[in-house]
Order: sequence, then C-alpha cells, then structure tokens
Amino acid sequence: MSEAAQTAVKDDTERLETNAVSVHFEGLAALEDLSLSLGKNEVFGLIGPNGSGKTTFVNVVTGFQKPTRGTVLLGGLDVTGWSAHRIGRRGLARTFQAVRLFRELTVIENLEIAAVGMGLGRRQAEKRAFEILAWMAFAHKAYDQADTLPYGEERRVGIGRALATAPRFVLLDEPAAGLTDAECDELMQLISRIPKDFGCGVLLIEHNMRVIMGVCQRIHVIESGKTITEGTPDEIQSNPEVIRAYLGTKSEKRRA
Repeated sequence: MSEAAQTAVKDDTERLETNAVSVHFEGLAALEDLSLSLGKNEVFGLIGPNGSGKTTFVNVVTGFQKPTRGTVLLGGLDVTGWSAHRIGRRGLARTFQAVRLFRELTVIENLEIAAVGMGLGRRQAEKRAFEILAWMAFAHKAYDQADTLPYGEERRVGIGRALATAPRFVLLDEPAAGLTDAECDELMQLISRIPKDFGCGVLLIEHNMRVIMGVCQRIHVIESGKTITEGTPDEIQSNPEVIRAYLGTKSEKRRA
C-alpha cells in the first residue's frame, strides 16, 4: 500500500470494517473472505465487473443479507447479522440503484421522513432537510413533487435522504448510473465534500471510472467475490490484474 493510502488509514479512529466476509448461495460463493476498512475522513471506492459481488457486499454491510461467515464492525461494534433498521439506527445509511423515493411526496418531505425515522421531531427534521437541500444547491426544488423530477435529480434526492439520517458512514450504490457528464461532475463535487461537511465516511460502488478515480482516496477491486487488490487511484489504474479484470485495454483505461 502506498504512503498516501497508509495515511488515510491512520487518520481515523472510528471505522467501518469487514473481516473475511463470505456469502454462499447453495454452495456457490458470491463473496469469499472480503475484508476492507474505511474511515470517516475518506471516500473509499469498491469496483468490479458486473456480478462480482459488489451489491451483495453492500447488502451484508447494511443488514439486508446475512453473511455465511465473517464479521462487520461499525465503530468497533460487531453488527454482523443485525437488521437493516437496527444498523441504520447505529449510523449506517445507503442509497439504492433504484432510487425508491416516495413519489407522491415533495422533495423536502422525502428528506424529512428519513430524519424523523432517526428520532428527530418534525420541526428539527424540516430544519435538517432544508440545510441538506441548501448544501446540495437544491433548495429551489424543496416543494416539487418527487415524481416530477428528472432521473438525475432523483438520484441527488436519494443521496440527500441518506444524509438526512445523520449517518456515520454512507454507502452509495452506483449513484452515477444513467447520469450525463455534467451531472456526473456535479455528483463528484457533492461526494467529495461529504466527509468534511458531514463527518461521514463514504463507500462508493460505481461503474463510472471517471467518478471513482476522481473522488476516491483508496479503491478496493473485487472479481468473482474475491479481492484482487486495493490502492490509490494511480495504483489501481496501473495494476495489470485490474486492467485485465475490469478496466479493459489501455485505450479503454485512458478513456475511463
């Protein structure tokens, strides 16, 4: 691991960690001994080909899937096998590939519901929701009904809703999917600011390599449920195994 990656690890005392997490379905391994660790001051990337186990991993960490073996630690507390609701109450939030907004409600109501679910009163929840929308430069859309939003804006609201729970860590599952280049640029700016502005570590699962390489301090690469390598963006882009498994040819790597 490079000096930059080692520094990212040493700077944190509170971490989200998995130790040798494995998931088997009828004898087939979706994940095999996957271990990683991220802190509250970093954006940490998880990449791999389709079917490599990324979403299964997120489901394990957030309580939607029980591992066959291994442990999940949140701030040193073993939360392995806890329900998604219980893990969420301990400060772990996520977004989904399908945004799942309450489409009949307004934008701000979508954020308020998330905050109320974490124990805030209505007035406090409204205040938090407004603050997050202002941070996202999205306050002008506060009273728009969710089902009127274009796709890229729906994804932004999904991130805001996760942040409304005041998480210690947030897991973003392919937030750039379907976005234009301009929308990806805005997304990168938002994600890169989350650790500093919210004191919240980010685990980013994404296929868009420009986004991954542009915002992550460290990147973990998996294939067929197993770790290939972990390192800085420069290390990942020059790793022959990563190029073979995921980034493709050198010309494709340059475009990414």
